[in-house]
Amino acid sequence: MTNQSAHSTPPYTQESDFEQAIQLNIAELWQRRNEGFIKTKDKKQLFWISLTSSQHTKAIVVVNGRIECTHKYQELFYDLFQQGYDIYSYDHRGQGLSERLIEDQQMGYVDEFADYVDDLELLVKSFKLDHYKKRYLIGHSMGGNIVTRYVQTRPDHPFDALALTAPMFGVNMAWYLRPIASLLGQLLTAVNSKPTFAPGQAAYYPKPFIDNRLSQSSVRYHWFRELYQQMPELQIGGASTRWVWQGLMASKQCLLLTRQIKVPLLLLQAGEDQIVSNTDQIRFIKKLAKTNHQCALQIVHGARHELLFEQDQYRNQTLDTTLNFFAQH
Repeated sequence: MTNQSAHSTPPYTQESDFEQAIQLNIAELWQRRNEGFIKTKDKKQLFWISLTSSQHTKAIVVVNGRIECTHKYQELFYDLFQQGYDIYSYDHRGQGLSERLIEDQQMGYVDEFADYVDDLELLVKSFKLDHYKKRYLIGHSMGGNIVTRYVQTRPDHPFDALALTAPMFGVNMAWYLRPIASLLGQLLTAVNSKPTFAPGQAAYYPKPFIDNRLSQSSVRYHWFRELYQQMPELQIGGASTRWVWQGLMASKQCLLLTRQIKVPLLLLQAGEDQIVSNTDQIRFIKKLAKTNHQCALQIVHGARHELLFEQDQYRNQTLDTTLNFFAQH
């Protein structure tokens, strides 16, 4: 190991070496993963992975967002593993390699948002994290919401700190839709006998890089779309009316119950986010700060929604801030 000087390359994969790394070092570690399925109390099969080393004394559980999956996060897992963390992650019900919930496998669907939170609790218990000196949670987007609801409702959780990247505490939408969106989702769910896409939502298609609102990193974005072409079973399209209604209700609860969060929390906001509501994130952190003095906000200016799949300048900053925060707790 060479010493990192102040101006040397960051200790994470960079875009210039991404294609080589993803085929060599990252692929090599990914081949060594443990994986399996666990059955939930409502008999759904959830896919999970872990990457462990007998040398590591710290663990991170990564909770991804809507339409995502563990396979998409190979680069992140590799970078965190190189920093001395064991990694645990899984695919949410209804997406990735976990069991799909409805006939239309391309539709984002959940019966109750609380099911996601129950799933996280089940997996955390099954991962058996007690032997680690330190345990952390990273939640992205919808995963940030799930992680928040989990620590709000499970006060005996085993985590020392959490980091939320672009968490979904509200959805980015036109101002005139905000007051009625949740009710509209509920009504549209009630009138349709079977799950239907929410207005403006459709089945999966690989959006061209030039039109995408997720990331400005061409190499990372193209790799993710290519992965979903090679493994069509990972594909998932737009959200159902029920998912929208449930997601907005859960977002409201995150904001209402901030005083239940007793653990150090870092919120990383993407300055140019067009997917989730940055206004709601600010409301959340301001309210949380009144009862939790170990919370922090970092705005990654210029970044789009996917902070962990962004151009190096934004991704490096996100990882540095997260790992420094974890090191303090």
